Formats: sequence, structure tokens, C-alpha cells
Amino acid sequence: MSDTPTEPARSTKEEFIELFFTLGWALVIALFLRTIFFQPFHIPSASMYPQLMVGDYLISSKYTYGYSRHSLPLSPKLFSGRILNSVPKRGDIVVFKWPRDDKTDFIKRVIGLPGDRVQVKNGRLWLNGTQVPFENLGQEQVEVGGRIQIVTRVRETMPNGKSYITWDLGQTSYDNTPVELVPEGHYFMMGDNRDNSLDSRKWGVVKAENLIGRGEVILISVDEQFRLVKPWTWAHFRKRVFVSLRSDR
Repeated sequence: MSDTPTEPARSTKEEFIELFFTLGWALVIALFLRTIFFQPFHIPSASMYPQLMVGDYLISSKYTYGYSRHSLPLSPKLFSGRILNSVPKRGDIVVFKWPRDDKTDFIKRVIGLPGDRVQVKNGRLWLNGTQVPFENLGQEQVEVGGRIQIVTRVRETMPNGKSYITWDLGQTSYDNTPVELVPEGHYFMMGDNRDNSLDSRKWGVVKAENLIGRGEVILISVDEQFRLVKPWTWAHFRKRVFVSLRSDR
């Protein structure tokens, strides 16, 4: 007979309590990481094509621009302004709260900084009285939301050297806008799908307090046709795994 004592079996109640505390700590850690470091987002619309597509799941960095009440879950009104504030750069892809309701998450590109004068003339972007350099990359046929469209691909290059591709669908009401002076503590945002984006041209500038984070990387992308059990639907998925949003495209 062995003299080694055996541990008494734990009761179901003790196991439940241990599981409860384990899950509780996991939730606390997840909320901490989400609040301080990174937050995932899903792209629901085509306003940022061709950089971001419907079905993209991306990660934004929360620490890049500092923190506001919108960095916290449910945006509690505990304080105003930003802590450890850092100014975005022109061309950054930014997640923010829509200024019309301070609740809905939007994602656009930073075009104008505080003090900038922003205008669109004949479909071309102007900053501070100077036309932003652009290159016409030609037309292509694309499918968006089940519809076939002919778009003109245009590469814009910001004064800081940041370069990105936009889509031009032709003459629209957004092709000519008045000069907008960006107030202190605000930013002018636009979508890359210029003629199919509701942005600062429509609803005005965004307060610095509303910034949530900078788009960093596309984790995965799942379009409407994707089915795990149908490998022939994986083409879109395979092309958009761990795609950096910081590089020029």
C-alpha cells in the first residue's frame, strides 16, 4: 500500500468558481489590451476602396494618437480632450467616431490637418491653395456590391510623401466643393472611393477627441462568396491576409 497522500477530489462548485475567475481574468486582460493597445474593426462599406474592401477585418493601434473617452468601451463621459495626444499625419487611415452622433465607428483617410485649407476642384484635391500631385493610372472594370463599374484609378501624393490610390467614378456633386478651413483640434477626412464616400465634404470635420486609432493591418478578408468548405471561393481571402495599411499601394 502506498503511503503517498492523495489530493481530495474537488467539488463541482469549486471547479465552477475556478472557471468563473479564469474567465473573469481573461475578460479583464482582453478589455485592457483593447483599451490601451489594439482594437479590431470590420469594414461594412465600399467608401475606402481600393485600399479597404467590404469584409476586411483590420487592427487599429489605440496608442498612436493618445487616448480619449472613446478609447474606452461605451465611450463614458469621464473626461474630455485627449491624453498623450499625438497629431495624425496626412494620409493616415484613421478609425473615429462619427461627429454626427459620437457613437458610430467610421474609417477614412486624413486629408486636412488643423489650419489646412481643403478644397476639391474638378475632381482634384487641393491643399492650402496648391493642387495635390496626382497620376492617372488608367481605367479598370471592378465589381463592387455585385455591380460592375468602370473606375479611373488615380494616385495622389501628399506633401509629406504619403501616396495612395483613389477611385474616380466620373462627374459627381463631390467634384467641386468650397474651401474648408480646418479648425484647431479637428481633422478633414475623406474616403479613397471619392465619388462613393460620405465624409468631411458632407458632414464636416472630425474632432481630435473622436479619434480612436490608426489602421495598421488587415488580418483577414471574407467576402460574400467565401465558404470555408468551398476552396474555390478562397481567392479573395488568400490575397488579403496580414496586409499592412502603412505601406503605399
